[in-house]
Amino acid sequence: MAEIDAGSARKRGFRIPHTLVLMVMMMIAALILTWILPAGSFEMRPNEAGRMMVVPGTYEVADDAPTLMPWHLLTVIPRAMASAADVIFFVFLIGGVLGVVRSTGAIEAAIGGMLVHFRERLALLVLASMFVFGTFSAAFGMAAEYIAFVGILVALCAALRLDAMTAVGMMVVGYGVGYGVSFMNPFTVMIAQDVAELTPLSGWWYRLAIAVPIFAIGFHHVYSYARKVRNDPSKSLVADVPTAQAPPPEDYPPMTWPRRLVLLSLGVTIVGLILGVTLQGWWLTELAAVFLALAVAAIVFARLRLDDAAESFIAGAAQLTATALLVGFARSISLILEDGQVLHTVVYALATPLEQVRAEFSAVGMLFIQTLFNLFVPSGSGQAFATVPIMAPIGDLVGVSRQVTVLAYQFGDGFSNMIVPTNAVLMGILGLAGIPYARWFRFVFPLMIKLTLAAAIALIVAVWIGYS
Repeated sequence: MAEIDAGSARKRGFRIPHTLVLMVMMMIAALILTWILPAGSFEMRPNEAGRMMVVPGTYEVADDAPTLMPWHLLTVIPRAMASAADVIFFVFLIGGVLGVVRSTGAIEAAIGGMLVHFRERLALLVLASMFVFGTFSAAFGMAAEYIAFVGILVALCAALRLDAMTAVGMMVVGYGVGYGVSFMNPFTVMIAQDVAELTPLSGWWYRLAIAVPIFAIGFHHVYSYARKVRNDPSKSLVADVPTAQAPPPEDYPPMTWPRRLVLLSLGVTIVGLILGVTLQGWWLTELAAVFLALAVAAIVFARLRLDDAAESFIAGAAQLTATALLVGFARSISLILEDGQVLHTVVYALATPLEQVRAEFSAVGMLFIQTLFNLFVPSGSGQAFATVPIMAPIGDLVGVSRQVTVLAYQFGDGFSNMIVPTNAVLMGILGLAGIPYARWFRFVFPLMIKLTLAAAIALIVAVWIGYS
């Protein structure tokens, strides 16, 4: 899937397909997979919390599994849109709200002020941005919430002679690493530890110890690219992509009191979002409501005409139509595999060989299995319920502690979130920034190799020291 430059692509009569075309191709591949693999499933039982979990050792091939016909590709799309409706409508509402906020000029005025601080401090900008995204993801499991800030970060990077890839890199690599090395993420680490019958937050010291070098790998990758683009804009991976260009205005509007009040409202919104997620268990419905309140505050403080605000809202939402469609199509891929009843077959086939190898190789094998399985089930909690009940007993047999098993799951889920096209949040961010998936793949794939190698070493060391 290596990217081909535009000139050579024209000479050879070949071009990288549109991201939506890539989604359809993966849907077709998923459908073919349901024809090749035997349908089967594990028995599912609720645990004490009422969550459905896989029962190890109960896999059976299904005798009466349905055969998916080619026209299933057509019927699965509207079903996937409905299944991902919460994310899709969140994307539309956020686009509308940001359209209203940007019409006040507050964001542009803030960007102008930030240029004074970061114009010659590129390393600080990348480090601070990645640290913020990584910290909130590690502590609170945040990811979808960042969609609202893509446009702001892209505009800031454009003003600093950086490209949209740098902006998305800071955000996605930040949250991907945060998920991968977290010691307290309630949606991944704590759920997986509960499934594996471990004490919540146990083993935190090792996760905290490896967080620094792994974060340094992600920072170096993004910063090196950003510095290269700033020194030579032609090195940008999206230099020839019109949708990824966000030229900054020549003059930024002055910072007035109405704009300060709008920015204050934005800050209050972010704080409310964090408190709501962590203390009240808010999710997309409540978060969208908070952002709608931000739009109302912006209209009041900036004294916008209601007709102008309505037009800005509609225009902002319309700009994210492509993003919303990509979210729905990404969900279609995993839905096809679920309909064909082959997800459990994949887990069973991949996990069985681990019983035949040494503990170190088994731990690394778990990492690769979790990474691959995240392509089919990009939900962190969903992946924990589907795979950890199987991997934990296998680990017991080969000498891999359950803490190491959870760590392998965490690495595989967190890091691969940065590259799997079935991740609705990733596709939403890329769509909003106007970056084709093929270009993003070229940027992030080398990083994935480095992170996977670092994760494998961390798992081997964990086995050697008896991490439990």
